[in-house]
Amino acid sequence: MPIVSPFPVNPLADGRQSDRALVVRRGVQRLLMEMGAAVLPELPLASGRRADLVALTPKGDFWIIEIKSSVEDFRVDRKWPEYRLHSDRFFFASHPDVPEEIFPPECGFILSDGYGAEILRDAPEHRLAPATRRALMLRFARASAARLTAAELAGVPIPLLDGEDR
Repeated sequence: MPIVSPFPVNPLADGRQSDRALVVRRGVQRLLMEMGAAVLPELPLASGRRADLVALTPKGDFWIIEIKSSVEDFRVDRKWPEYRLHSDRFFFASHPDVPEEIFPPECGFILSDGYGAEILRDAPEHRLAPATRRALMLRFARASAARLTAAELAGVPIPLLDGEDR
């Protein structure tokens, strides 16, 4: 690893996320990876919004997970309904100090402690239109490749997936 890096310690933490939100994100990412999903944090969407987490499931479905670190964080957020237009399923994720009951029942809910997470309420499915799915798939793939290339250029070792050869 180089002594000087063009990236801060966590290039996907831009100062807008609280430490608690980053802990929630880590637990949710671990859950999604265990489920076989590919996960990208902080993915810009076609609407100009940026999703906290976007997961591409093994079946090819897109899930967006909006992280809420406090009751106040949820109360002031008015943008979350837009994320449903960019996903097959939409979830909120939080930690044990935030009551599940504040989140709308028409959204999924994931509880995270940073070490793992559990889906407490499944999200209803609302399928993306084919053109929207294609555009999101391209956005997801390009962002993934760009981040891998940037990490490799910064000297970060990139692990291969099962079945990939060097």
